[in-house]
Amino acid sequence: MKTNAHSTAAPASRALPRDGRLDATLALKRDPYGYLRSQCERLGSDAFQTRILLQRTICITGPQAAQLFYDPQRFMRKGAAPMRLQATLFGRGGVQAMDDAAHGVRKAMFMNLMTPSRIGELGDLFDETWRAAMHRWAAAPRVELYAAVREVLTRAVCRWAGVPLAEAEVPLRTKQLSALFDLAGAVGPWHWFSRYARFRAQQWCGGVIERIRAGQLAVPPDSAAYAVARHVDADGRRLDARTAAVELLNVLRPTVAVAVYIVHEALALHAFPACRAPLRDDTDGRYAGWFAQEVRRFYPFFPAAVARVRQDFDWQGWHFPKGRRVMLDLHGTNHDPRAWQEPLRFQPERFATWNDNPFSFVPQGGGNAATGHRCPGEWITLELMQRAARWLAGGMGYEVPPQDLALDMTRLPAIPKSGFMIAVHGD
Repeated sequence: MKTNAHSTAAPASRALPRDGRLDATLALKRDPYGYLRSQCERLGSDAFQTRILLQRTICITGPQAAQLFYDPQRFMRKGAAPMRLQATLFGRGGVQAMDDAAHGVRKAMFMNLMTPSRIGELGDLFDETWRAAMHRWAAAPRVELYAAVREVLTRAVCRWAGVPLAEAEVPLRTKQLSALFDLAGAVGPWHWFSRYARFRAQQWCGGVIERIRAGQLAVPPDSAAYAVARHVDADGRRLDARTAAVELLNVLRPTVAVAVYIVHEALALHAFPACRAPLRDDTDGRYAGWFAQEVRRFYPFFPAAVARVRQDFDWQGWHFPKGRRVMLDLHGTNHDPRAWQEPLRFQPERFATWNDNPFSFVPQGGGNAATGHRCPGEWITLELMQRAARWLAGGMGYEVPPQDLALDMTRLPAIPKSGFMIAVHGD
């Protein structure tokens, strides 16, 4: 049969590079923050194909890949996250797994909470709670900062969100909220503990929602608990109590998780003490903002995000088939030398001239928070980090005793192996 020389058929897609393993789950577990980037560098490609948990997965890295990943016409979140993360980190039925108009309506509920005045109120509660905690910390020979800050954040965010928290409950609720993110990537018994913590925390928050709806609990109308209890979804219905509990936890859990970044701030001030003086002398908040951003860029939080291909498409000559799971390298993108000069150098001043590209800087997702899947609590993170940086740089006297401060890069999220122990001065 003769071939038509003037055929307009599209050229065949080139084959995606492969990492050569039958399944890369163990490789990813051994090096969760470096595996994706190292394989892309080895293969000389911004994309490669492998299997994760026996499922075909396309892995991508870099700012251009992030821009692709956050295109809602190309990708969807429904059914993308592994079931073990839905059962621990996110909860089933939450905003993270929604798309299109349904996602937009649910996301607006969270965005409406992120007003400057409300975020400032949370910051004030954080300062108040930190100040009170210092007296307890000073009475102990040593304090693990990671654990101590999680309790501070639990107390502050529950008050801010309108969630009652009796003093006797604080250790339990801190432990439960922490387990949702701190043990989400664990295996074995710790994974099952995280699942149990999710179950009990949803019972707790579901009870709060039901009491508000029954008129048994009065909460401020601008609080997160009130917003979730009264929210009407795109289908015109209120959230059932279980889903409402999931979404209330989607306010509490990420706020407590800011403890990871605060410990990274303490680590940065210990490793780069020249940052202390600019923070102490920072009268307009600019340097504190740069410092918080650089901590988020430089230090690891969660390594990757996942989505599924909505419809077949080609990108850079590679074919992305409908339904295929895609994993975006967040940590590697934040260290991409095409976007960041000397990416392995800690330099807060780089943010003085940053171009505000939402795809080269993706510590809590990329794109537009109001319309896409970037975390709506990013402004809360920055507010709390800036306040914590001021405490750590001069608002609180403490010493860092000898300990193992190496980041455990096999842990999700990565923190110093010691949890960052401090000895707080009493004066």
